[in-house]
Amino acid sequence: MGGWVEGDPVGDRLFLDLPALPLDRGGELPDVRIAYETWGTLAADGGNAVLVEHALTGDSHVVGPAGPGHPTAGWWEGLVGPGRPLDTDRWFVVCANVLGGCQGTTGPASLAPDGARWGSRFPEVTVGDQVRAEVAVADALGIGRWACVVGGSMGGMRALEWAVELPARVGSLFFLASGAAATGDQIGTQTTQQAAIRVDPRWRGGDYDPPDPPVDGLGIARRIAHLTYRSALELDARFGTRVQEDGRYAVASYLDHHADKLAGRFDAGSYVVLTEAMNSWDVGRGRGGVEAALARVTARAVVAGIDSDRLYPPALQQRVADALGVPLRLISSPYGHDGFLVEVDEVGALVSELLAG
Repeated sequence: MGGWVEGDPVGDRLFLDLPALPLDRGGELPDVRIAYETWGTLAADGGNAVLVEHALTGDSHVVGPAGPGHPTAGWWEGLVGPGRPLDTDRWFVVCANVLGGCQGTTGPASLAPDGARWGSRFPEVTVGDQVRAEVAVADALGIGRWACVVGGSMGGMRALEWAVELPARVGSLFFLASGAAATGDQIGTQTTQQAAIRVDPRWRGGDYDPPDPPVDGLGIARRIAHLTYRSALELDARFGTRVQEDGRYAVASYLDHHADKLAGRFDAGSYVVLTEAMNSWDVGRGRGGVEAALARVTARAVVAGIDSDRLYPPALQQRVADALGVPLRLISSPYGHDGFLVEVDEVGALVSELLAG
């Protein structure tokens, strides 16, 4: 149950250990480990590096089979590899598991310096903190400037933070199905998911027993989230009011399946920490507002959205596109927010266009 822990098969992960990482809310996080994966070969001048940013329950395993150490196959299969939009015969592709995550990077389930799990003691982290951890990875790999930073959903937040905070280190930006700041609707949805986890008796204030995690609460959180990831049109067309032989509504069975899958590979503490980082996201905070912050971006940019996305509706991407002076590229999909993962051909075409520029 839960995420990757020390002693599990490493799989394709590489690791970077940091003595400490300063945090936006004050203080520092000691003994930080960052898990990451790479594909392709870094050019001698470091100029062919591309950073791919994963979403909330993603990880560093962008592409590749499920197997020891990797409970699921790559989450963006079709985008990375020889002859694909992120052609690994040309590009050196990097993806790091996010700070606060549960697939090899330090998070609530990791051991603190005292040898006990961080649990409820794990500090609040921001998108800025998460990018600071990725800067350390880039520095360790000898990458002074990314040819492109690519991210969708929560990954889009980190991609945009890179382009705003470190404009000289980002050559191009692919910003997909995300926003420049959290909305009340997103915060409301995500705090409700957090409440579902916290009300599970096994949560124990965040200091739960690893063999007996709060899977019921995490499962409810996932059900709530998944309803925002898909479109009403798709759910009605696919399931409607159909009842299965076991007496369950088909759509409820579908949600149960996704709840069980997540509980088997994700840590509840990380879910709370990462959704709270998303809740606090505002690229304009401390920078004079969103438009002033986006004026700092020097990267060539493609901004794209999914026309049926009800979690990150296209108006949020339109604001970013307008501020960057580029057209919004809208992908038509019945799949809602998850269209950014499902519509790989359309996404890949836009990535190829950006990299060809």
